[in-house]
Amino acid sequence: MIVRRIVMAWGVAFALGGAALPVRQAVAGVSLTSSQQGWVHKIEASLAATKTFQARFEQVTEQDGTSTGAVLLERPGKMRFSYDPPSPLLLVANDGKVVFQDHSIGQVTTIPLDHTPLGLLLRPDPRFSGDVSILGYEQQNDEIQIRVTKTENPGEGEMTLFFATHPLSLKGWTVLDAQGHRTVVHFSGAQTGVSIPPSSFVLPKDED
Repeated sequence: MIVRRIVMAWGVAFALGGAALPVRQAVAGVSLTSSQQGWVHKIEASLAATKTFQARFEQVTEQDGTSTGAVLLERPGKMRFSYDPPSPLLLVANDGKVVFQDHSIGQVTTIPLDHTPLGLLLRPDPRFSGDVSILGYEQQNDEIQIRVTKTENPGEGEMTLFFATHPLSLKGWTVLDAQGHRTVVHFSGAQTGVSIPPSSFVLPKDED
């Protein structure tokens, strides 16, 4: 089913796939230099300060190829991914939920927001610590990559976030789920501080 594949591709296997795996020991995370830790704090502050965001996106999965569309974000807790035709898919996060809609079959799939990677980005106070651990940090030229996982359940999957440093901004991410499926999302034409109609984040419902 296409919605199931997209759910897995978005890394919701952090919640679904992990349920079938044995519980693993908590991960300690990588040690960062003072300079790297400084950049992490800057990124956390930048994410917290980003109240609204809009961009085009390109999503690539090994199973389904390339999809494109538009993304809207309003922190905390709200995001919308509208896929371009011919894709029948829509993703909306709001009210603590992530809802996937497949117009081709009139079906929706609902997952708790905190059980997805989107929960990290949409928190009121984003932090790469506590229940989230940094597994890797790379900085080359004007890009920083931060690889993270759930501290208590690292076997459920991981997410690598890409940031431009000048100006500091989110460029996209890669998700590796518990089944080894990889999804890459890149943003282009990003704008922050934009006005977004509240109707953009109305959660989809099953179609009659």
